[in-house]
Amino acid sequence: MEETLEELEKQREELQKKANEARNRRDQLHLQSKKLISERDAINAKIRELRDQAKEHKKRRDEINERVKKAKEIRNQLNRAYEKIKMKIRALEKKRSAALGGPGISKLKKEVRQLEHEQMTRPMSPQNEKELIEKIAQLHLKIKEKENALLQDPKIKKALEEEKHIKEKAEKQHKQVEELAKKAQQEHEKMLNLLKQCDQLREKVNELQEKIVLVKIEADKVHNEFISYVDKIHELDRKIAEEKKKSGVKVEGIAPSQKKASEIFERFKRGEKLSTEDLMILQKAGLI
Repeated sequence: MEETLEELEKQREELQKKANEARNRRDQLHLQSKKLISERDAINAKIRELRDQAKEHKKRRDEINERVKKAKEIRNQLNRAYEKIKMKIRALEKKRSAALGGPGISKLKKEVRQLEHEQMTRPMSPQNEKELIEKIAQLHLKIKEKENALLQDPKIKKALEEEKHIKEKAEKQHKQVEELAKKAQQEHEKMLNLLKQCDQLREKVNELQEKIVLVKIEADKVHNEFISYVDKIHELDRKIAEEKKKSGVKVEGIAPSQKKASEIFERFKRGEKLSTEDLMILQKAGLI
């Protein structure tokens, strides 16, 4: 049973309504996609900025670590020099003590340590503790006398002054090593913090990219629906024209602009590249 002209025109009206809805929905999806892409690109730009900052902190950390390495080498040299001068002093003191006679300073100090340990750990009567304290005091006095006597030796005095100088330099160098190491650690922590931020932002980018893909898939689907409706409308237009011809109704020819729009639309469906003018013609004709 053939459809009447009224039925065909009603179908066309309904299809045109659906085509308009599909076109609006597709355009909304395209707009949503653009917004998501813009947000993604902005985050990617921020990631690049943070990555560049992290590289700067890494560069500074590595530079400071090189300074730490050199500072440690100097400190180790000073420590070796300090141990060497201490050995020299012990040898000079031993030689000088032998000349002075009696036990050496090292032996006296060792005896003091033993007595002090005994005082702290061994139970004793007040009288015995008093005698022990006096003995320790006498030993300290002997040590002081020995040290003063040793200082009269020019070689020992010079060696002690050198020892003090090297010790001060070594302590200063050690402090510099610690300060540089602290700065290097700070730069390292800043770098790690920035890289952590990059990782968090990359997760956000991945989420946005997934949404973009889904929106584009949906937009393509709706666009194909729109094209399907337009094809059906064109088919109905031909049927309507034939039905009017049968009924004796005067049918106006297709306007040149409309005919051109239809031709451009067919090229559009085939995926051919269109000019800006072509796109404007399609838009005016309501085909995109």
